[in-house]
Amino acid sequence: MDQMVLVLNANYEPLNVCTTRRAIGLMMSGKAELLLDGRGVIRTASLSFPRPSIVRMAYMVHRPRPRVKLTKREIFRRDDFTCQYCGQHSAVLTIDHIIPRHRGGTHSWENLVTACPACNRRKGGRTPQEAGMTLRRLPFEPSPSAEYLFGRVLESHAEWVEYLAGW
Repeated sequence: MDQMVLVLNANYEPLNVCTTRRAIGLMMSGKAELLLDGRGVIRTASLSFPRPSIVRMAYMVHRPRPRVKLTKREIFRRDDFTCQYCGQHSAVLTIDHIIPRHRGGTHSWENLVTACPACNRRKGGRTPQEAGMTLRRLPFEPSPSAEYLFGRVLESHAEWVEYLAGW
């Protein structure tokens, strides 16, 4: 019941991912319809339901365009888990403010990069130019495409690819 289900808007735009339990609740209340099952059935004492993989909302859900949340994990993901100063690919990484906070730097996508602990200590409270270090790639806010937002779960749910490809 805790398997992931892709929820599509009425116009087939991907909205989010929910659990099978939530998807069945949406279907039973008439708020969503089953698009793809392919996972067998769920049986109760008197009924059986197809186990959904993709559901589509029966009505249009109006919402603002999604944005990628600014989190440590998303910064690592954007930078491909690679230090932006030396290029080291490591499991132990830190976040570095390009312009330090105490010098007016902001906590934003454009001022945060992934750094290995050695480079972060070497740079310290200075700018990269003052420390004699260069960035391998300028930081940016990732675009909230469906592939980026749902890319982590696509590996285990190949049947979702055709619904996420156009967004």
